[in-house]
Amino acid sequence: MARFELKLPKMGESVAEATITNWLKEVGDKIEADEAVLEIATDKVDSEVPSEVSGILVEQLFGKDDLVQVGQTIAIIETEGDAPTAAIVEETTAPAEVAEIEKTIETAQETVAAPQDFSGSDKFFSPLVKNIAKEEGISIAELDSIQGSGKDGRVTKEDILKYIEDRKSGVVTPKVAEPAKTVEPVKVAEPVVQKSQQAVPVSVNGGDEIIEMDRMRKLISGYMVASVQTSAHVQSFIEVDVTNIVKWRDKVKAAFEKREGEKLTFTPIMMEAVAKALKDFPGMNISVDGDYIIKKKNINLGMAAALPNGNLIVPVIKNADQLNLVGMAKAVNDLGNRAKAGKLKPDDTQGGTYTVTNVGTFGSVFGTPIINQPQVGILALGAIRKVPAVIETPEGDFIGIRQKMFLSHSYDHRVVDGALGGSFVKRVAEYLEAFDVDRDF
Repeated sequence: MARFELKLPKMGESVAEATITNWLKEVGDKIEADEAVLEIATDKVDSEVPSEVSGILVEQLFGKDDLVQVGQTIAIIETEGDAPTAAIVEETTAPAEVAEIEKTIETAQETVAAPQDFSGSDKFFSPLVKNIAKEEGISIAELDSIQGSGKDGRVTKEDILKYIEDRKSGVVTPKVAEPAKTVEPVKVAEPVVQKSQQAVPVSVNGGDEIIEMDRMRKLISGYMVASVQTSAHVQSFIEVDVTNIVKWRDKVKAAFEKREGEKLTFTPIMMEAVAKALKDFPGMNISVDGDYIIKKKNINLGMAAALPNGNLIVPVIKNADQLNLVGMAKAVNDLGNRAKAGKLKPDDTQGGTYTVTNVGTFGSVFGTPIINQPQVGILALGAIRKVPAVIETPEGDFIGIRQKMFLSHSYDHRVVDGALGGSFVKRVAEYLEAFDVDRDF
């Protein structure tokens, strides 16, 4: 008999941890190679962890809802032969070590006043920093003492994680909030309105139904608030005549599906134009890190897609500028279908440099989408509509029926000015309006 350590596998760029959502196998169950043992959730997608060997599950090292780091051993499987195995941690942890750990936790809990109220600080803390502080039991006094490396001295995620690491290693001592000092009242000409970050109370009637947000909706909620607080959102809108595209698609979609085995929607045509425009305007294919701008080498297009539970997710088409229309259509359909089936992998949602969302799917003419951090732009595709339009010809102007849509471009005004943001979306429109109706697919 050999004992095999099942570890949390690497799941893609920047994915460092996952939460166990469900054990599919219990202790004592027989497991076949490549059979799923448990389900996990990252901050983007849910997936399964298969076993690399056949055997019996003899130990679960983590429980449901536990957070596990990539590379950590999560289960022990007993195999028949000499299965590859890493050194297994002894089950008996020294009692003195356990007592010391428990004492440290107890001391930290006593040191921090609960619950934390961050409204007493004049400093701005992002929702992410405040959530980490609450989870780690960091008081407002400690947060105020952290030297921030962000803009205007703001405390970043890296700052607070470094502080937590130093505190655990004893490099810094948790600062206890001092009792409030008595201050003489100051006369002011007008009443001072104090800032409050507390949520507005919601009245609930007897017939109202209260539903807790699911895990992904909570994450989406946090991301959206953090994005608005991080980026200075501004929008540019442009109307595009896509009559040639509609005619061309109607003409070739049956032959396209017969030859390629894929449906041809408008999305890959739009994505192709966006990828071309990003090559023309690399200033839109960037990220912001503090006071630094990172120019991305690859053009990786995110596309908002619906999940089975109704939530939205943004899978990424890698190196989109290198794909022809057939390749783009296959990538769009593959990611869209796997999103609907809940089969996306963590790596499918990583590395995006610019995002496109199709609000026209729901009948919206245009929208003002929120930037997908740490990107600096997102393009919303409006519904295609038949509208009366002025058509210019050598013989004069006349009114005709045209197929038109709006492009709504949200961009980060910290690093993208109106000239760049407007020129980019105008270039996308130019590519769409110049679409060759005689082209092959």
